[in-house]
Amino acid sequence: MNSFSSEISQRYALALYDLSKENNQTEEFVANIKEFMKVFNSNESLRFFVKNPTYSVEDQKSVFNKILAQMNTNKMIKNFFSLLIIKKRIFFVDQIAEKFLNIISIKKGELSLNIVTANKLEEKEILDLEKEISSNLKNKLKLNCKTDPSLIGGLVLQIGSLMIDTSLKNKLNKYKKSMMEN
Repeated sequence: MNSFSSEISQRYALALYDLSKENNQTEEFVANIKEFMKVFNSNESLRFFVKNPTYSVEDQKSVFNKILAQMNTNKMIKNFFSLLIIKKRIFFVDQIAEKFLNIISIKKGELSLNIVTANKLEEKEILDLEKEISSNLKNKLKLNCKTDPSLIGGLVLQIGSLMIDTSLKNKLNKYKKSMMEN
């Protein structure tokens, strides 16, 4: 199922990218998608609504039309969301948005860096990290920050297939494994 959802998300994200390029509105699409994702990620009720398959197409369209109208979203993006609802793909909306933004980053030549920390980083810390790593890699960088309290301390960095895990959770697991082997 995961590869199926990933494949579907990738296809729709590529379609959205193509649409943005054809109409020379890539930056507007990016801004609209980012704004929608801020609302989506900060609103538990909306996430539940989107992920719940029991709502009718009419209900979903109505809710999305209201949200997107309030956000003053591009008409083509409104139509795209409508298509996702009709095709019963709206519950992939977060994956599609993420893949769309990744496609844009790749096209701009940006590297994607994922950072997972035990505690939420301040905006200044994120900008400092981004600047430091960008200058070391000599490449534009797109930073994605997440928090995971189970890490206890430290952080996990991932750039492409390279992963650096300095979390206390990882160190404790290594000690545990080492003690079990002896």
